Amino acid sequence: MRLWGNDYNVREAAGAFGDLGTLIPFLVGYLTITKLDPVGVLVAFGVFKIVAGLYFRTPMPIQPMKAIGTVAISQAGAITPGAIWASGLFTGILWLTMGLTGAVSWIARITSRPVVQGLVLGLGLAFMLEGVKLMEGDYLTATVAVGGTFVLLSRERVPAMLVLLLLGAVVAVARQPALFDELGQMAFRFRLPHFALTGLRWEDMLTGVFGLGLPQAALTLGNAIITTVEENNTLFPDRRVSVRGVAIDHGLMNLVGTSMGGIPMCHGAGGMAGHVRFGARTGGSLVILGLLVLFVGLFLADSAATLFKLFPASVLGAILFFGGLELAAGSHGSDLDRNDRYVLLVTAGVSMWNMGAGYLAGLLLWHCFQRRWLKA
Repeated sequence: MRLWGNDYNVREAAGAFGDLGTLIPFLVGYLTITKLDPVGVLVAFGVFKIVAGLYFRTPMPIQPMKAIGTVAISQAGAITPGAIWASGLFTGILWLTMGLTGAVSWIARITSRPVVQGLVLGLGLAFMLEGVKLMEGDYLTATVAVGGTFVLLSRERVPAMLVLLLLGAVVAVARQPALFDELGQMAFRFRLPHFALTGLRWEDMLTGVFGLGLPQAALTLGNAIITTVEENNTLFPDRRVSVRGVAIDHGLMNLVGTSMGGIPMCHGAGGMAGHVRFGARTGGSLVILGLLVLFVGLFLADSAATLFKLFPASVLGAILFFGGLELAAGSHGSDLDRNDRYVLLVTAGVSMWNMGAGYLAGLLLWHCFQRRWLKA
């Protein structure tokens, strides 16, 4: 079925889950470690996945902001929910301002293509490495998941993602037989998110801005805006987006999302590659996943932790691995000269450690080559 420029079919439904390798681990951390109310978190994700799918009409992912999420989860005792929401407000204001003033467009113009391609390659390799780490220790399931996915993706008649999800559910129930009873005891309970910003303190604002928001800014610029726009426009030249539009979208998404108790959210080239690798070609995949997440948030939020147990880390790792593989394979460096290849590889290598640092290192090296201060 095609509606408003999006397809709704089995292929789009399979591709809808191509970003779970990034989404699920962060959601589990936020809900179980930082103790955020799952209603606000899930409803915000559901709403903006639907909005992104309808507006962009491409598999434009909605992901947790990774730098903020990593700090918030790893330092849960020191990071309050208020600080998380404050970081989302800061992020929203920052990117709304950058987009409306055109500053983000100027930054994109001075960013050379080898730097962008290096960001794509580095992010793809980083996703593959993270996927391997998630699969570590569960080699049997990981081998079956990766090998089976390669076979299914080569034939396309059977949606590889749906088979992966079924494999994950079977493995999870086989290892935790009590999970079957837990799933049977889930109860529907309708809840709406509440306005979350009334109790923010100055301490929350300071931690949110300086401890969480600012360290995230360079990563958002490199991955969620510049690289995502490059990936979208390469894959879907008939549905192009601009860095200005995506920056404004980040601003609105985070201002509204954190107001309802959600977490800082962004787009991401790796997530788009994951959606596309498993079959998504339109925004219908985002609408399908968004409706599912919204339903869980409104009616099954109290059972979210139980549902997440259906996704073993090894299966999530396989999903993340293939998303990274798709992204890295799409980076083009064969037509570059020696200097530009150096820039691409330096950017990629450093980006595997830190996306913001990789962006700055590649940009600096490229300008040094252009001015003949250095040579490869």
